[in-house]
Amino acid sequence: MNLVTVFMVCLMAISAWAEVESKSKPGRGRGSMWWGIAKAGEPNNISPLAPGMAYLDPAIHATLRRKQRRLARENPGVLAAIAKGANLAINECQHQFRTRRWNCSTRNFLRGKNLFGKIVERGCRETAFIYAITSAAVTHSVARACSEGSIESCTCDYSHHNREPQMNNMGVVAGVGDWEWGGCSDNIGFGFKFSRDFVDTGERGRTLREKMNLHNNEAGRAHVQAEMRQECKCHGMSGSCTMKTCWMRLNSFRTIGDILKDRFDGASRVMVSNSLRSTSVNENTLTNRAGSANLKTNANSVGGSASPNSVLSNSIHARGHQQKRVNRYNFQLKPYNPEHKPPGSKDLVYLEPSPGFCERNPRLGIQGTHGRQCNDTSIGVDGCDLMCCGRGYRTQEVTVVERCSCTFHWCCEVKCKLCRAKKIIHTCL
Repeated sequence: MNLVTVFMVCLMAISAWAEVESKSKPGRGRGSMWWGIAKAGEPNNISPLAPGMAYLDPAIHATLRRKQRRLARENPGVLAAIAKGANLAINECQHQFRTRRWNCSTRNFLRGKNLFGKIVERGCRETAFIYAITSAAVTHSVARACSEGSIESCTCDYSHHNREPQMNNMGVVAGVGDWEWGGCSDNIGFGFKFSRDFVDTGERGRTLREKMNLHNNEAGRAHVQAEMRQECKCHGMSGSCTMKTCWMRLNSFRTIGDILKDRFDGASRVMVSNSLRSTSVNENTLTNRAGSANLKTNANSVGGSASPNSVLSNSIHARGHQQKRVNRYNFQLKPYNPEHKPPGSKDLVYLEPSPGFCERNPRLGIQGTHGRQCNDTSIGVDGCDLMCCGRGYRTQEVTVVERCSCTFHWCCEVKCKLCRAKKIIHTCL
């Protein structure tokens, strides 16, 4: 028995133990432990083990469920894209909430534990945002990795090439001259489908909390898909634009984060309804069916066999099983306040009010706002009155060293001086 075999046996044993442990914590749903793969981007956590295999730190690997590990094996290269997406979600979350009492901290993360701490055990707004932003990030990262050739089982999305440009009433493409589909479109179809298979693993939709998680995961993916934009390149003599080649490109993830932050501010408190979603008027069902139809087209584009742009056929054992899994999304959440309208497919939903973030609460993993910097001139959430929760704040003058008087030298270097400057900072008591 060689070293690789021994290592794999030990890894499977650790993973089986972690899966049993995760099942004993039903409070937050079952699909959130994979967030720990964000730490796989650290040195020595992902490295070649053997041809076609990758070494992953056992403590990180143990956070993946059995199906997630299978998807990683069947789609070589996808693990790095997922780790990149998880880090993208963390950075965006911390950017969006940098001036809030809750700042999306991951400082207490221990390997094998939940990345965002115990706050995710509460079905509050913050948890809704975490699920939406992580799902969106995996969709975005995987779709981009396909077009970059980083994942062996998918390529660019060429499905647009068979479609005619949309004409206006005059029979001309609005706003442009002659153009045609070409180039390499980001593969949103594969990204959306893979995110569903990977991120939603373990979320069976049997409890209200699991329904909340599924809805917010879908909302994150829906915004990534909706924000796809068309990019074009001109062709012609001497810089003229007699012909354009166009393709579909993912929007920046900062744009997705801004939109989800707005949805966070307007999130709906919900409860479950006894009825299934309407098949005719409910926008959630229409969005899900449209996404499923596009993915099925990709998967069966060549003579009914799986194409490089579909999650490998082994990951879906039978069509009946796929239909059963899709039914997880066939539910309708109704507003907690009967006077409010039902949430749409792109809205974030939550079940209970947020806890207080003013004081440190180790039981919920809340850091509190003691020592946080604030803006004494602002009346918003970053202002000292709100950030410090009425406790007051300390003002002090500090000396900082920063780059200044930067100049460009040919070629190709930027040289700066180091300058000392005094700044006034305010920190909460």
